[in-house]
Amino acid sequence: MDNSLPPADELVLVDRELAQLEARRTHLLARRAWLVQVLYRPARAATPRWPVTPAAPVADSTPRSAQNVLLTLGGTLLTIAAVAFTLVSWGSMGIGGRAAVLCAVTGAALAAPVALLRRGLASTAESVAVLGLVLTVLDAYALHRVALPDADGLGYAAVVSAVLAGAWAAYGSALSRLRVPLPAAVVAAQLPLPLGVLAAGGGPTAFAWAALVTAAADGAAVLWARPLPVRVTAGVGAAVLGGWALLTGGWLSLSSPWSGAPLLLAGAAVCLYAAWRTPGWAVAASVVAGLAVVAAVGGPLRSTVPGDWAVPGYVLCGLVLASVWRAGAGARLPRGVRAGLAGAGASVTALGLLWALPPVVAGALGPLARTTEVWSGEHAGPALASYPATAALVLAVGAAALASVARLWARCAVLVLVWALLTALPVSPGLPYVATLALQLLTTAAALWIAVRPAPLTRGLPRPEAAPDARTATAGAAGSAAPSATGPTDRPVTDPASGSVPPPPSAPPRVPGTGFGAPWSGWSGWSGWTPPKPRPQAPPAEPETVLGWVAYAGGLLSAVGAVALALNVREATFVALGVVLGLLVGVAALGAGARRTVSACGAVLAAAGLVLAGAQAAGLEDHWTALALLLVPAATAAVGTTARPVALPVEITGAAVGLCAVGLAGSRPAFLALVLALGGVIAAATAVRPERRRFASWAAAGLFLLAAWVRLGAWGVTTPEAYTLPVTVPALVVGFLRRRRDPAASSWTAYGPGLAVTLLPSLGAAWTDPEWVRPLVLGAAALVVTLLGARFRLQALLLLGGTVLALDGLHELAPYVVQVVGALPRWLPPALAGLLLLAVGATYEQRLRDARRLRERLARMR
Repeated sequence: MDNSLPPADELVLVDRELAQLEARRTHLLARRAWLVQVLYRPARAATPRWPVTPAAPVADSTPRSAQNVLLTLGGTLLTIAAVAFTLVSWGSMGIGGRAAVLCAVTGAALAAPVALLRRGLASTAESVAVLGLVLTVLDAYALHRVALPDADGLGYAAVVSAVLAGAWAAYGSALSRLRVPLPAAVVAAQLPLPLGVLAAGGGPTAFAWAALVTAAADGAAVLWARPLPVRVTAGVGAAVLGGWALLTGGWLSLSSPWSGAPLLLAGAAVCLYAAWRTPGWAVAASVVAGLAVVAAVGGPLRSTVPGDWAVPGYVLCGLVLASVWRAGAGARLPRGVRAGLAGAGASVTALGLLWALPPVVAGALGPLARTTEVWSGEHAGPALASYPATAALVLAVGAAALASVARLWARCAVLVLVWALLTALPVSPGLPYVATLALQLLTTAAALWIAVRPAPLTRGLPRPEAAPDARTATAGAAGSAAPSATGPTDRPVTDPASGSVPPPPSAPPRVPGTGFGAPWSGWSGWSGWTPPKPRPQAPPAEPETVLGWVAYAGGLLSAVGAVALALNVREATFVALGVVLGLLVGVAALGAGARRTVSACGAVLAAAGLVLAGAQAAGLEDHWTALALLLVPAATAAVGTTARPVALPVEITGAAVGLCAVGLAGSRPAFLALVLALGGVIAAATAVRPERRRFASWAAAGLFLLAAWVRLGAWGVTTPEAYTLPVTVPALVVGFLRRRRDPAASSWTAYGPGLAVTLLPSLGAAWTDPEWVRPLVLGAAALVVTLLGARFRLQALLLLGGTVLALDGLHELAPYVVQVVGALPRWLPPALAGLLLLAVGATYEQRLRDARRLRERLARMR
């Protein structure tokens, strides 16, 4: 049996099968452990035949943990006792006694760990050493209280902390097995310089310098010290003191730039050195260093330029720092350092761009916040120029900087920034009204053109790799796994050691219910397994699509702003709407996809705006404007016959405009009826097209009916049949045609709605009508309907007609029944009721059978 797979593919299949077998083995071992636990659980175990030695009880804690707890408690109690003795009982002893006690206890506590370590009692030695360190602090305090009471507290604390740091460091180095003395020495070393500066009367600047020098020393300890606790303690101290120094430098860069700049530059140098030596923290340290450099350079620059130029100065510093990403690659800077510096510069630039956003928002949304009447000729030109002109400069500089980055996100950001610059120009430097409107329209035209033709902006961008097709990948996998009949791949794979063709391994049996087996289709003779189909992946978005949507969104926002701004002047309104209409029609004709559809709908709205503006300019009233507005849905119905890709959205938008026309004509019923009728004509014309026939025909019928009702209401017609019969007749005709096409259709579906529309309102009117004509006509019609239902076995006609006939007859006979009941003796109605009940009771079973037969007959009707 030949093996047609190459060795690499066979190795992949073998590894996959081994992984499956290992997973199955792990599952079976876990199952076996659970079964053993269930079978040999102590509560259910059987009585053994031979005596079993009882198992030792499990300890709640290990000896080591118990020892540590006891030592910690003992050391804590001794420390509390020493503090209490120093603070409370010190005054009751003489000078010699005090010195003897302090020296004896401290010496014993510091010397005891040596003997304890020789005996292997490391935890005990650690606890006693901690006690000795605390006693040294108490010795220093006692020395200050007795021998040096007049010494300055801060200065004495600075000297003592330095001495203790050195002594603890020497003690920890001598006894290297102790873990506490060296970190404690690092903690004590944080205090001498800051406390010394405070003792000397130094201000915030001097204290920040002391903190920075101490942080630098901590950084050196982090880099060169070996014990991990020492490095961790020094790192925490460096972060705290260095952060304090940099924050102080940032505050000084705002209040006193020239004194804060050296501090910030020194801190940046320390952070850069740390980033260079520690690759794991390179990015974070470089970000801090970059921000410190920007603050150091930007502070003096801000103090020498006008106030409006402060943010551009910081942005310029951020861009220079961000350029390190490219420039540093040639200088062989570490990648983490370059990434951190570039990230800091990008963050500063982003903050500058956020500072420049208010004029952009004012330019885009300001025209929408209208405070004057339409076509009033008033516009807030000079009032808008309340933002610094340098905001536009920041946007321009940011766009120019990102233009050199050959990435899709950078090109999108450039588009957004250029649009923001053009939007902010009328507000930031302040432009006249005409120039502002012209710039808005030019921005709209440029953005929409880029949305249609974004290819020039994609030059130099990397193309996304297309995801492999699922069918192609499956076919390729199957083709590589299936043996071929001829060709060089048909040669068997020989064993390099023996030169013979190795036989294929036997297929392991498939485990039932587990899904594990031997899915190796590479061996000829094995069948029943097909390569798994790879999961289809969504294709990556093309750069043209992304850039097109970004530009299109900006174009739509500019178009809305231009139209809103143009409402101040009559002529500008027509110009803006015309330009926007032409641009959207162009995008609808040249574009594709969703942008084409949105542009077509926007063009319909722009056309409706032109119609409204024209009617307003002509001085037409609302009802005449409604008639003019119907030109838009009529045009969309005509366009829908040719513009098939966007026909439905365009017609829906035109229908929405038609609803606006109905609202405008609502104050004049006669014109409202005319508008509804014209809308019905448009819908009927649309129903000629086969794809719109079903919906448009019903819409046309509804509009015609509403037009008729409104006209009748305008004429003062109050007869309900005048409103219901125009509905009943077509509904019955439609029901009759449906029954002819589908004889199994229910009569309630075919005739029920049409009959109920007329019979029920007429019955309500008949009960309140004092005349006799309406009840007579209604009864005759109900009788005819009932007879037709009985003749053709139609349930809806029989029940509706019979019910209406019975209620109509009851209404007509009610006065006479009342008169007869009033003329009869009072004992007669109860007697008749009793006789009726006796008759029904005597024939109860027969009445039930009659009712059951009636129900069955009605159920057999349609």
